[in-house]
Amino acid sequence: MKIYVGNLSYSTSEEDIRTAFSAFGTVDSADLIMDRGTGRSKGFGFVEMSVDTEGQAAIDALNGKDVDGRNLNVNLAKPREERPQTSSRY
Repeated sequence: MKIYVGNLSYSTSEEDIRTAFSAFGTVDSADLIMDRGTGRSKGFGFVEMSVDTEGQAAIDALNGKDVDGRNLNVNLAKPREERPQTSSRY
């Protein structure tokens, strides 16, 4: 189960997210999305948990919970939409 985690503080680390979710089961991966230009977190990421019931328990418990001064937005990740190709004028 892939879980979206949003409204993260820029100081929240992947380890912080992994720790929060591991209270509900086995975390297969925890990834923060980073800005390519600045190297800073974009304030959201994804957690993967292989057991759906554990993932749902984490969503139910952590959605709206305060972590590092921010109320998390936690829900089932939606499939990534393909962006249209942009052509370069150069």
